Amino acid sequence: MGGTFIRLVDQGHDVHVAYQTSGNTAVWDDDVLRFVEFNIDFSEKMGLDQTKMKKTYSDMREFIANKQPNQVDTDEIKAVKGLIRKGEAIAGARYCGLQDDHIHFMALPFYESGKVQKNPVTEEDVLITMELLKKVKPHQVFAAGDFEDPHGTHIVCFNIILEALKRLEKTEDWVKDCWLWMYRGAWLEFETHEIEMAVPLSPQEVERKKFAIFKHQSQKDRAVFPGDDAREFWKRAEDRNRETAQAYDNLGLADYEAMEAFVRYKF
Repeated sequence: MGGTFIRLVDQGHDVHVAYQTSGNTAVWDDDVLRFVEFNIDFSEKMGLDQTKMKKTYSDMREFIANKQPNQVDTDEIKAVKGLIRKGEAIAGARYCGLQDDHIHFMALPFYESGKVQKNPVTEEDVLITMELLKKVKPHQVFAAGDFEDPHGTHIVCFNIILEALKRLEKTEDWVKDCWLWMYRGAWLEFETHEIEMAVPLSPQEVERKKFAIFKHQSQKDRAVFPGDDAREFWKRAEDRNRETAQAYDNLGLADYEAMEAFVRYKF
C-alpha cells in the first residue's frame, strides 16, 4: 500500500506507521558482517575503542561459518539483523514524508523465536498493540491481509490487531468509528469482485512507491523467504498494481497506470 501511504501523507493526514515485528529472520548473514565491519571501521576512524566490537565480530564470523540449517542465531546476530530492518524501515517511511515520531517499532515478542516457526501469541503481544492504538486513536487502520504469506507472520499479526480492537471497542468510543482495511503485499491480490476501495496511482506515484521499497535494501534482490514467485518483491507489487488497474479498465472504468486494492474487515 505504499502509494496510498504516500498519498495520505501528501494530503496532510496524521499518518502513523507501526512495524509489528523486528523482521530479523529475513536478513542474510553476510549483511550482518557487512554492517558490523562498517561499525568497526567507523569506530577506528573516530578513534573509539573497538575491543568489544572486534571480539563480537570474531564470534559472529565463527558462528556463521559453522551455522547449521535452522540453527537459531545468537542474540548479537539477531540484534544486528533487527537493527538493519529498523534502519531500512525508517528510511522508507522518511522517504514517504513521515516524521520520526510517527514511526513506531513494536517488536512483538511472539516473533522473537529466531526461527521461521514463531512463538505462540501471548497476552503481551495484544497489550502492546492496544497501548499503541490507544495512543494514536486512528480513524482508519491499514493492516496486511496477505494470508498467503508462506511463513504465516501476516495472519498472526492481523489477528493480534483484531483482538486488540475488539477489546478496545468495549471501552474506547473512537473504535466505533474506526475502519480496518486489509491490503495485500508480495503474494496474491484480492479478486476484483472482493475489492471495496481502489486507489489509482499515476506513473509518478508508482515510481515513488518503487523507490520507497528500494530503501529496504536487505529485502531487495533475492529475499530470504521469497515464496514460489522468483520475482523481486518490488516487481511483484508493480506488476500486480498494474494488473489491478487493467482489470478495472477492462470493466469499462477509467484507465490508470496502477491501482492499490483494499477490503474492509467488519469487526
